[in-house]
Amino acid sequence: MRHFLNTADWTRAELDAMLADARAMKKSPIGDALKGKSIALLFLNNSLRTRTSFDIGVRQLGGHAVVLSPSGGMWPLEFEDGAVMDGEAEEHVKEAAAVLSRYADIIGVRAFPKFADWNEDRKDKVLNAFARYSAVPVINMETITHPCQELAHIMAVEDQLALEGRPGTDGKKFLLTWTYHPKPLNTAVANSALMIAAKYGMDVTLLCPTPDYVLDERYMTQAQKDCAANGRTLTVTHDIEAAYRGAEIVYAKSWGALPYFGNWAPEKPIRDAHRHFIVDEEKMALTNAALVSHCLPMRRNVKMTDAVFDSAACIAYEEAENRLHVQKAVMRAVVRN
Repeated sequence: MRHFLNTADWTRAELDAMLADARAMKKSPIGDALKGKSIALLFLNNSLRTRTSFDIGVRQLGGHAVVLSPSGGMWPLEFEDGAVMDGEAEEHVKEAAAVLSRYADIIGVRAFPKFADWNEDRKDKVLNAFARYSAVPVINMETITHPCQELAHIMAVEDQLALEGRPGTDGKKFLLTWTYHPKPLNTAVANSALMIAAKYGMDVTLLCPTPDYVLDERYMTQAQKDCAANGRTLTVTHDIEAAYRGAEIVYAKSWGALPYFGNWAPEKPIRDAHRHFIVDEEKMALTNAALVSHCLPMRRNVKMTDAVFDSAACIAYEEAENRLHVQKAVMRAVVRN
């Protein structure tokens, strides 16, 4: 049995095999790989693309999806070992995972940080607890990383580069840029975008307003390790023009500054002073005909201008569609292991 918790746990060759499978299913979406199988989808946070694409993907492969959420009648869960359960929680994750494992063939988990203490949230307790106590494969549907989004993104990048006659990601210049948002957001997609670009052989630049917005050292270290293994570089900069100049892939995302995690009031003036980090036509003109994308949902004319998002350079819709295909490939991969 093998879980799909982070792409760092899988080799590039293994991820390439998933992407090849995803491309095949994009051409021929209906199959029977999950015939007679069920997947329990635990949504502890809201979702549009993840919920829809997993549910439809399971059905296209002949399986059955059961969607569970606190608002849908699921018992509040306890995740601490040894807890005295005299509070809100009615059930421990040990029992929940054990019972679901007897019903379902796969368990998917979506659980965002609590945004109170990053030292606690970075432990990814919910996901890791289900992985620990489940007797069936567990898939990360976004916690503090978003590996399914990673695969959808790299698939869209590879396919569009091939269409434009500049195939392959190795040696390409990848820019992950912070963008303004009126609220501090999860770092999951940024962590994942950084890691997949490094794993796929790109020279990676992280652009953010100040050093406070640099991502967690776990993901910076993983990206640095993969860049070094591929003979590439990882650069952190706060210089907008230098970051965009010559970039071939631009990925836009907003996230909160970790030193202010759970204490956002002092961080707000810093965010508000950097609205100019928006992805616009002037910045894109500095690139080397770069592709541009965002994971969605996205606030137009806050994170990215209409002109950029609606341009031929934007592959956000392709990336979103690919969630369906790569997640089917992930499910096929874990049921085979």
